[in-house]
Amino acid sequence: MLNAITDLDGVKVGHATDLKGYTGCTVLLFEKGAVCGLDIRGSASGTRQVDALNISHIVENIHAILLCGGSSFGLDAAGGVMNFLEERGIGFDVGIAKIPIVPTAVIFDLFFGDPHARPSAEMGYKACLEAGQVVQEGSVGAGTGATVGKLFDLSRAMKGGVGTSSIILPNGLIVGALVVVNAFGDIIDNITGKIIAGARVSRESMTFANTLASLKEGIVKKEFGLVNTTLGVVATNGKFNKKEITKIAQIAQGGLIKTISPVHTTFDGDLIFSVSMGDFEADVNQVGVLAEFVIAEAVKRAVKKADGFGIVPAFKDLNKGWKVT
Repeated sequence: MLNAITDLDGVKVGHATDLKGYTGCTVLLFEKGAVCGLDIRGSASGTRQVDALNISHIVENIHAILLCGGSSFGLDAAGGVMNFLEERGIGFDVGIAKIPIVPTAVIFDLFFGDPHARPSAEMGYKACLEAGQVVQEGSVGAGTGATVGKLFDLSRAMKGGVGTSSIILPNGLIVGALVVVNAFGDIIDNITGKIIAGARVSRESMTFANTLASLKEGIVKKEFGLVNTTLGVVATNGKFNKKEITKIAQIAQGGLIKTISPVHTTFDGDLIFSVSMGDFEADVNQVGVLAEFVIAEAVKRAVKKADGFGIVPAFKDLNKGWKVT
């Protein structure tokens, strides 16, 4: 057991990371196809090819999910994933060609690194080449430029990233998750109720401002600032149709609600993809609750594994005497 979404047979994860521009992309490959649903709660999402996930759409299976930095510019990276899959004869068969179905979603990370550095089709292709069973976590791929706790300016925020988790029941049911945490809100340990990463009282301090408490005191972020978005993917070997797997995505949002405060704001484009890729007879509610659990675990792992690159502090800097550079 890897405690990763790749504990599911048929799932591979790969990253492409730009450590000069501080952006990147993360691909999840389902080369045998998978039924997919989507639930969007944030008001500032950026997506591509998600219309195929509508329950009335003719397409039944997807072949990959791509998560990217670069805001809407990063959506271009999906072309590289499509090229990779097309070369291998993977896609929706339309007779004269097989068209890969690659739902894609982005985070806004342009303020963290070079605003002109965006994931490209070449990076999408490279992420596919790197895809495997071992999932690197933290400030890699789509999480390279991710940050959390942005009630104030970026210098008072902390580092987000990529995290994954899974659960395997004795009967063989598996539910896994992968998230890219780039939240407006603070990250909460849902067991202790304590903030583990978020907005700080000053640029030099490692004391949390507590975004919820600050909002109660009347501090409001008024300026346009679509600098956030948490993206999640849950996958199971349970057998579900589009309607059922979409409901699982809706239930899984509870994992974000328990670990990000506040969440689903107008500054966020929060969404969760859900994927069914097995023949295991399973219950929607059971899998939904397990998906909520692994999403929450993955969120915490994302910030605990993150690296601030000397730009903003990360969780691992909390007890090391953060110094402004």
